[in-house]
Amino acid sequence: MNTTKEILDYVKNHPSQKVKLAVADIDGVLRGKYVAAEKFSTLLEGRLGFCDVTFGWDVADTAYENGTYTGWHTGYPDAQVKIDISTFRKIPWENDVPFFLGDFIDDREKPNYVCPRQLLKKLTTACEDQGFSPFFSQEFEWFNFAETPESAQEKGFNGLKPLTPGMFGYSILRSTLKNEFMTDLFDLLNKFNVPIEGLHTETGPGVYEAAIMYAPILQAADQAILFKTSVKEIAYKHGILATFMAKFNENLPGCSGHVHQSLWDAGKTKNLFYDEHDSNKMSETMKSYIAGQLHCLPHILPMIAPTINSYKRLVEGAWAPTTLTWGIDNRTTALRALPGSKKATRLETRIVGSDTNPYLALSACLAAGMYGVKNKLKLEQPATKGNGYTDLSNGVLSRNLFEATEKMKNSDLAKELLGADFVAHFAMTRAWECKQFAKVVTDWELKRYLEII
Repeated sequence: MNTTKEILDYVKNHPSQKVKLAVADIDGVLRGKYVAAEKFSTLLEGRLGFCDVTFGWDVADTAYENGTYTGWHTGYPDAQVKIDISTFRKIPWENDVPFFLGDFIDDREKPNYVCPRQLLKKLTTACEDQGFSPFFSQEFEWFNFAETPESAQEKGFNGLKPLTPGMFGYSILRSTLKNEFMTDLFDLLNKFNVPIEGLHTETGPGVYEAAIMYAPILQAADQAILFKTSVKEIAYKHGILATFMAKFNENLPGCSGHVHQSLWDAGKTKNLFYDEHDSNKMSETMKSYIAGQLHCLPHILPMIAPTINSYKRLVEGAWAPTTLTWGIDNRTTALRALPGSKKATRLETRIVGSDTNPYLALSACLAAGMYGVKNKLKLEQPATKGNGYTDLSNGVLSRNLFEATEKMKNSDLAKELLGADFVAHFAMTRAWECKQFAKVVTDWELKRYLEII
């Protein structure tokens, strides 16, 4: 279905007589509702009122104390959401109910500065204005448990039963053990227009990994955010609980959300990261893009490591980077350059965890890379050969969310890249996350201190 009329006819004639709508909050959680099919046609012509508490509370629905965008001081009014008809999909596990994503806009039909999808749109337009077409994709690792939300709550999220036992990456055997779930993931996601390029078990009990097909950057972000929610919904159908926490267990590898990226020409026919005359097949554009990320990512790290838990993943020897390094096909560095063919040459940013908001993770990568391209930065830092964990020549990543947030909040570079209003709001939400964690007495403290001290 390509035309608005065809889509509206489908909505009108669907036996459910309803439509599912969703918007992304700052944490990458989809918030949404069902609306009557009859009402939907009027929403396309106008706007949908959606309570702006979406950007006034955290992932646990606790209201921020010091937010400026909204709060008790504003009365939490409705914000305006504009439906993006190009995001139309049918939900195959809900009898093909029609589904759409929306954007928050302000009263003047302008982008809303707190909306992650609008931020990505703004950065994409700036990139395209310079003659580039960004193509991205995100891949995810995640744990699956033979649990339900109820059983996990009853266990206090301790002692959860993995879907399959043992450390068994790329296992044909394990993909057969729970094949009905894996088959549903592959088939239903593809039917939902979230095309899966590959799906396999990863090392760790009950861990899967999926690579999503690359696409123009906004489409890639839509696919990524829909992937995460869809996996959880499909898992529910099988009595399975899926988690995209960056680090579920200190003794097991964490879960990545690596971002693959390349810049193409305006006609989308030539990969501008590829240069057949370069010894490594890397163009000057690609080198400047890498230099930009090395320079900028420390200033906007919370966008790609957004939770307290994110930094438990970014530790030595756990398949996640800790240093500001790049290398050619090197999985121990922050940036993994993958030069090769005209079509496949790309950069993989490996800092990104599976707990990210895809709109913000892709925004961070694009903004940082384009800073290097726009300013024609030279890639003077040599490629790391061997163990990236020991290459401290360009520094290390912030060690925790508080440190990273303080750096971003006070960074003029972050404000230049993303806008001062967005940085202020986002940094406030990350500082709030730190505050919520700081007051909690953890199991580690009880085990370590209760009897002995």
